[in-house]
Amino acid sequence: MSEGHDHSHHYGYIQRKDDYLKRLRRIEGQARGLQRMVEEEKYCIDILTQVAAMTSALQSFSVGLLEEHMNHCVVDAARAGDAEAREKVAEAIAAINRLVRS
Repeated sequence: MSEGHDHSHHYGYIQRKDDYLKRLRRIEGQARGLQRMVEEEKYCIDILTQVAAMTSALQSFSVGLLEEHMNHCVVDAARAGDAEAREKVAEAIAAINRLVRS
């Protein structure tokens, strides 16, 4: 977490926290599956197919979290005032840039 965030604030994803944790556990299982595939010396293309599935799952997770951020944190900041709104929009743009580059 970055410095300067209000840790008493409830972030937008909290209402769907269990769903997000379930998705992360599935992704964790995919990672373990990939490790097993390498340990068992599975065919390269089969491993790459599973990497693509895991990458897609992470991207989907990220987009959902970004959507929650935009709908809650950014909207709340816009209501609070200009400086805070600009900061939240800048954070969101930086996050989008990191996702696009990954």
